[in-house]
Amino acid sequence: MNVRSVLTIFIAGWATTALPQGYAGLGTEADGFAVPELGRQLTFPQDHGAHPDFRIEWWYLTANLTDAGGNNYGIQWTLFRSALAPGEAEGWQSPQIWMAHAAVTAPDQHLFAERIARGGVGQAGVSADPFDAWIGDWQMRSTGEAIERMEITASAQEFSYELQLIADGPLALHGEDGYSVKSASGQASYYYSQPHYQVSGMLDLPGGPIAVAGHGWLDREWSSQPLAEDQSGWDWFSLSFDSGDKLMGFVLRGERGDFTSGTWITADGKAEPLAPGAFHAEALAASDVQGRKIPTRWHASLPEKGVSIEVQALNPQSWMGTTFSYWEGPVSVSGSHSGMGYLEMTGYD
Repeated sequence: MNVRSVLTIFIAGWATTALPQGYAGLGTEADGFAVPELGRQLTFPQDHGAHPDFRIEWWYLTANLTDAGGNNYGIQWTLFRSALAPGEAEGWQSPQIWMAHAAVTAPDQHLFAERIARGGVGQAGVSADPFDAWIGDWQMRSTGEAIERMEITASAQEFSYELQLIADGPLALHGEDGYSVKSASGQASYYYSQPHYQVSGMLDLPGGPIAVAGHGWLDREWSSQPLAEDQSGWDWFSLSFDSGDKLMGFVLRGERGDFTSGTWITADGKAEPLAPGAFHAEALAASDVQGRKIPTRWHASLPEKGVSIEVQALNPQSWMGTTFSYWEGPVSVSGSHSGMGYLEMTGYD
């Protein structure tokens, strides 16, 4: 049996064991896996690394970028870890499966690529100190202390990028000191972000290389059952306002009603958790995206902070046609606050 055949078998096992109903599968029982516990203190740099006793985890970077002519772009670099069983082992005995997505979005194009690899055999992995996350030659690695200074690279047939990141603010711990509740029945994850990156570097697109600069946001999250059984997807907003304040807000859609929460991050970096239901998001318009109706213009509000905004996709066709498909792309913000950000929407298959 060759490596490709072995990998195919493991990916099939992942698809049927780790995520049996797509995103809805994240609500299945976490038998044997560790689960988040309220009161556990996140520890750095250790928690920048992998947590193989938990079923699913990701390192998720997005950035809003502009070139010298004022043209807007967005990039995504994401590494996912999913486990067939808790723990780690050497070689092909490792139960860890790795998947990565990279994308570049402009108003008139959305380019993406996917890679899948096995753990334990050097194809992919994450180390905490020094920080290094990789799959093949795609890499996100520290060039300074912890994750405060990093570089990321990704390449595909139609695009590549090489970007440098410098954080000018603190980490944001979501929920209660990083314990982020996702449902009324108590499902939760460990979740923190570094939302303060200054980004610069090069995109190489079909039209040629482009120098860009802008702002980046890294999300780190791990759990074993982050959704309730009735929840099938989410709408996730990470927004940076021109005032310097930031907002992370999410809507988890469920048969028994939606669950919303998030975090307000002040201009000086203080993270203030939002109570369930404080953040509101209502779709205003949908676009035809590869045979699907996807909401690409939203009204979002956070009354306690005077936020009433319209969130508009830079490119409505930002569909990630990957193994587990979803919509992911840069957005503009107008209304009570102006700015830019990213929107991720799952469960619209």
